[in-house]
Formats: sequence, structure tokens, C-alpha cells
Amino acid sequence: MFTRTLVRRTALAGATAVAALALAACGGTDHSTTHPGTGSAGSGSPSAGASFGDADAMFAQMMIPHHRQAVEMAALAEGRAADPEVKKLAEQIRAAQAPEIATMTGWLAAWGRPVPSASAGHGMPEMDHGMPGMMSAADMAKLTASSGADFDRQFLAMMIAHHEGAIRMAEDELARGADPEARALAQRIVDTQRAEIDAMRKRLDRR
Repeated sequence: MFTRTLVRRTALAGATAVAALALAACGGTDHSTTHPGTGSAGSGSPSAGASFGDADAMFAQMMIPHHRQAVEMAALAEGRAADPEVKKLAEQIRAAQAPEIATMTGWLAAWGRPVPSASAGHGMPEMDHGMPGMMSAADMAKLTASSGADFDRQFLAMMIAHHEGAIRMAEDELARGADPEARALAQRIVDTQRAEIDAMRKRLDRR
């Protein structure tokens, strides 16, 4: 029941967020911009001569708070999880997503676009409709209050829904984005998080 409720709510949030992304990417002028500077892929610095558009900026602005919450959820596992594999997965998520937050923050700064505050998604109008897969404050409080096998079950169910939301946003970037580094990150998110979803579902099915 807990997992089905998460999936239903996530689907509703995802529909509005993806619609917002599509409107931002397609509405009016493309606003594609060629940005200067140099930098290697994944460094946080835009590559020379590459261009970005509204879809790229929105992708970073929405994925940053999405990743922040995943890192927050993963940090809870250290003192609460009973399953060593859950702890290992949580550390893997933290290790992957924390550097990606820094990378996307660097892109937004270079592009002259706002970086979401620590309280986003309520801090930016585009995010008021919710982001797919994001947990509510009540969800996070429930996860924080749990421990042992109960924590493991909740963590896996929540993180599956969270990852599914991230994949939807990444797929939208692949469909609409212009910046090659942003698109490369989106593909990496799709590939990595699909594999993690498969692993988490297998752990959850054993419970």
C-alpha cells in the first residue's frame, strides 16, 4: 500500500512538473545562448562554444533540489538502516549525486540563471507545482523517525519513486535540451538510476 500510494502521488506531481518543463522549453523564443569559457565534461564549467536553452536551465534548476533531497535521504541510512546493502546503496547515491549538484550549480552560475536555494522547490515559481518523485515533509519525517527493517523498506520504496521522477526529468532534458554537457549528465542519470531502481526493487521484493 505504501509503495502504491507513493507511485500514484509521484505520477501526479510528475505530470505537472513535466508540463512546466515543456512550457518553459517551448514557449516563445528559444533563448538559446552561446556561452564562453572552457571546461571539461562534468567539471561544472560550460564547454567552449556550447549553447544552452531554457530546457537546460530548467533541468538544472529542478534537478539540484531533487538531488539534494536524495542526498538527505541517503544520509539517514548510516544510523538507521539494518541491511548492509541498503547502507551501501545509500552511500553510492550520495557519492554520485553530491558532485552532480556542484556541477549543475556551476552551469547555472555560468549561464546567469538563478541557483535554487536550500529551501527549493518552494523558493522558485517554476517549482511550486512540485517535482516528480519528491518526498513531502511528512514523508521525510516518517523516514527520519524509522529504523531497522522498517527504515529499509521505506527507504527503498521512497528512493525508487524518487529515482523514477529524476529519470522523467532527465528524459525531458534529452528530448528538449541543447547543452551537450547537460544532455550527457541527463543520460548518465537515466542509466545509473535505472540500474539502481532494479537493485532496489530486488531488495524490496525480498522483504
